[in-house]
Amino acid sequence: MSTLADFLQSTSYFNNLASKDELDRVSRYVFEKKVERGELILAEGEQPQALYFVVFGAIKVFKTSPEGKEQIFGIVHSGGSFNDVPSFDGGRNPVSAQAMVPSVLYGIRRSDFEIIIKENPKVAVNVSKVLASQVRQLGSLVEDLSFKHVTGRVAKILLENSGDGSKEKHRLTQQDMASMAGTAREVVGRSLKSLEDDGVIKMDRHRIVIKDIDMLKDIAGTNI
Repeated sequence: MSTLADFLQSTSYFNNLASKDELDRVSRYVFEKKVERGELILAEGEQPQALYFVVFGAIKVFKTSPEGKEQIFGIVHSGGSFNDVPSFDGGRNPVSAQAMVPSVLYGIRRSDFEIIIKENPKVAVNVSKVLASQVRQLGSLVEDLSFKHVTGRVAKILLENSGDGSKEKHRLTQQDMASMAGTAREVVGRSLKSLEDDGVIKMDRHRIVIKDIDMLKDIAGTNI
């Protein structure tokens, strides 16, 4: 059975802590939080409470327009983190986070993370790498929404959420994909039908089976 220390070492924030003592010291500041499907974990505009890691489950990170339109920035699975930036700069939450399925989280409060960095300066290096990676991901999202055709965006979403067999990924609905692609559900439906007609995917009831991954990568314009 995986221990808390093992989980921490598997994350991008603590993977360079090699000794048991270092990991045990970090573990003292970790709390567990269980959430049900549909539960709102944090809301946009509120003061940040903690940096969260997903132990298992799926958490969507999103913004909602005044008209109620939802834009999903990403879905965080096991080992991933969310609410990173406000946990370090103390600003308000820029996004909301909601459980898509029953999930278990580990959290570290902002004040406690400051102590962890002081006790383990190596963690500060990882913090900079994680935040830099998130900036790249955000830039990629802006590029996709600005320049990529909807079918290309849908193809990329399918690739990113297909899984490799090592971790179970949450099955996305067409509305989920629409909120990620910045379009309407009906447009996603037409894109999926086009991909199926071209032999790239197969629609099997509520499942999408990738038949030609190389062609899907070409349409998505990615090397995932």
